[in-house]
Amino acid sequence: MAMKRNGKSPVSSESDEKVMFFKDVSLGPHATQLRFRLIHFWEARNPIKKTLIGLELLLIDELGTVIQGFIPPGRIKKYLPDMKQGSVYQLNNFYGSKNKPMYRVADHIATVSFTWNSEMSVLHEVPISFDEDRFRFHSYEDFEANCDLKGDLYDVVGHMKLVNGQTLIERPILDEVEIAASRRIMVHVQSHDGPVMKLYLWDHAATDFCKKFNSYENTPTVLLVTTVNTKRLGGTLALTSMSSTRLFMDYDVQPTKDYFTWLASNPEIANQVSAEVVTKREALTIAEIFSYMTQESAKDAFFECTATIDDVVHGSAWYYIGCSECHAKATKGATSLICTNTRCEKVNTTGVAQYRAKISVYDNSEQAFFVLLGDAGRELTGRHASELVTNYFEANEHKGADHEVPVPEALISIIGQTHKFCVKVTDHNFSGNTRAITVTKILSLDTPPPTEVSVESNIAATSEETVKTGNEVCGTSNGRGDPADGESKRISADAETSTAKRPRC
Repeated sequence: MAMKRNGKSPVSSESDEKVMFFKDVSLGPHATQLRFRLIHFWEARNPIKKTLIGLELLLIDELGTVIQGFIPPGRIKKYLPDMKQGSVYQLNNFYGSKNKPMYRVADHIATVSFTWNSEMSVLHEVPISFDEDRFRFHSYEDFEANCDLKGDLYDVVGHMKLVNGQTLIERPILDEVEIAASRRIMVHVQSHDGPVMKLYLWDHAATDFCKKFNSYENTPTVLLVTTVNTKRLGGTLALTSMSSTRLFMDYDVQPTKDYFTWLASNPEIANQVSAEVVTKREALTIAEIFSYMTQESAKDAFFECTATIDDVVHGSAWYYIGCSECHAKATKGATSLICTNTRCEKVNTTGVAQYRAKISVYDNSEQAFFVLLGDAGRELTGRHASELVTNYFEANEHKGADHEVPVPEALISIIGQTHKFCVKVTDHNFSGNTRAITVTKILSLDTPPPTEVSVESNIAATSEETVKTGNEVCGTSNGRGDPADGESKRISADAETSTAKRPRC
């Protein structure tokens, strides 16, 4: 059926006086006629038994009013062969069911339910205009206010910042076979100048995104996603796709065109690094990390950063004496070492040398000082700090316990190497006390971007429930304390002045 340029198609009827508008639909049986455009339809399935509950529809009438429709499973075969998204129909006889209170996709109090005597037919060449679509947009603040309420499913439009952890500076590589197997795509999306939100696309939504994204000659920027569910996952607001979700990009529909125009006139927003984007590890340059640290809304966060090691800083401690149990810093007591971690049960402990080496690094954007902690140092050198310290004193038995151990060759040999670092910024960085950044882990340059496994596992466990029925996504993130975390907060402030001591082993 031919569409007008304004996105509307003409329809008419020989019996206009019998037509009921959606605004007049009430609860109960109706022996009257409806005329509407079929915006979208999808299956509803039982999340446990996977049985088909029915076919849900999203309909819009000539006044632009949207209402939800429902076809019971036993009647789907009667109507499905003639159903086509975007076509205009006439429906005689229906029942006005009460709209469900949870996961609604329309504001109307009623749902148009197809009954035993319902008859639907396609309308052609009639002079009434129908809008092609209608969206219900929410901002970040709206999603926050309605998070976990299991109410209406609203739409979001914004510009993409990351796609499966990949920036849009270089076109992200999306493998359709891999996406189909993993059943998910995670997109970081920012609506205007609001905080960046994590958007999880599952099953058909992930597949649709991949195909649409790859079909564009130029990397698409703007994304519109309909009927998303809001959950707080790992303490962070997250949006998840549902079975009713549809996707649009750049120039697909008028709202994406309007947003694309707005984004082009606000390039500073497109290039902005928001503090809210980094609640887990994200790939940023050194300059972007420094930019993040200066923002008032910045909070403790983990990043990935690929950089080249320029030097190992001499004249400062490259290790500290840590508790053998929790690896927190240990201090001298009257007769033994005392763990400074109040949560550690080993008050009197045996000291073990742990890495705390300061290195100079750079990338194409900036230079920085990174501080290697614990396993991060071992992953770079292949040697435990305690082993290196022990070897030094065995070779230099005349040195006293308070002698400062020089930087070992194992550390010096890493100069010139390029690595992907997992780094953490803390309140010390935000306060301006130091720009030294703590490294918690060394990642292989071939390691794919992090996928927030702990969070996604919880979502995946109920993704069938999400995609098929619109039931909520349940998930929690079990945080795990880093034994060196307390130490890492002190490292950046005193790394320049601390002096290594011989451990009491």
